[in-house]
Amino acid sequence: MEGQLQHVSIHGHDLAYRLEGSGPVLLLLHGIAGSSRTWRDVIPRLTDRFTVIAPDLTGHGHSEKPVGDYSLGAFASGIRDLLEVLSIDRVTVIGQSFGGGVAMQLVYQHPERCERLVLVDSGGLGREVSWLLRLMALPGSEYVMPVIFPSFVRDWGDNLFRMIDERGIRLSRITEMWSAYASLAESENRQAFARTIKSVIDPGGQTVSAMDRLYLASPMPTLIIWGDRDDIIPVSHAYAAHQAMPGSRLVIIEGVGHFPQIEAPEQFVDALVDFIDSTEPAHLGTEDRQRMLRERSEMPQL
Repeated sequence: MEGQLQHVSIHGHDLAYRLEGSGPVLLLLHGIAGSSRTWRDVIPRLTDRFTVIAPDLTGHGHSEKPVGDYSLGAFASGIRDLLEVLSIDRVTVIGQSFGGGVAMQLVYQHPERCERLVLVDSGGLGREVSWLLRLMALPGSEYVMPVIFPSFVRDWGDNLFRMIDERGIRLSRITEMWSAYASLAESENRQAFARTIKSVIDPGGQTVSAMDRLYLASPMPTLIIWGDRDDIIPVSHAYAAHQAMPGSRLVIIEGVGHFPQIEAPEQFVDALVDFIDSTEPAHLGTEDRQRMLRERSEMPQL
């Protein structure tokens, strides 16, 4: 079951999103080369208690793929603008993989918008990342992608997975990875993917880390969810982030890889709802960030 895609123009660029339910707002941010469809198995389990908004990030899914800034800061600002257009003041922000990096950037730039933070197999917490993503970050990789991701293979695979789905067979993680693969058969998708991945990864691994700034989110209720068999971003990053954020909650789901929301949706939702029910929303502002920055810098207040 999937919600109807809606569209809004932000700064003249089309942004697609799903908006369902009623109650406190949950903002769901997908990973690189993904889309809001990655949340299709958890959204119906949440909308009876929560308003759920799941955008296709710029350059992904059915959103426009302009030439422009694909940095984490730009994505966070774009999400802030979407919330303003939709008259949504505050959210629990939930980010998976690259979306986790965007979620942390949103908390960093706009803490007044965020009530809680949930990181799901998140990027931005260490250097290590899969060899395939490092390969895709090589200079000129976008020119090799048409050979690696030919359209005829995409069409063949789409037909195969459609047949499997019609027979009620669930392949979860494989299907999700295929969806990302298939999207790169389109030229504009490849270009947006290349801009995005090169903003956070180089051939040596992840280039952007939030580890030195996680203390700024310490007053905010934080949940870290990870699959213990993640072969894209290692589970060791979950333990490191948990240690760096006193008071955070850590949930490791056994037998699950990089996509807990797809591979174990019931366990994912149970952990998320329990976290929300047992924590109070944060009310942070620029003054709180200034105080924490000054305390860490050990400089006198002027």
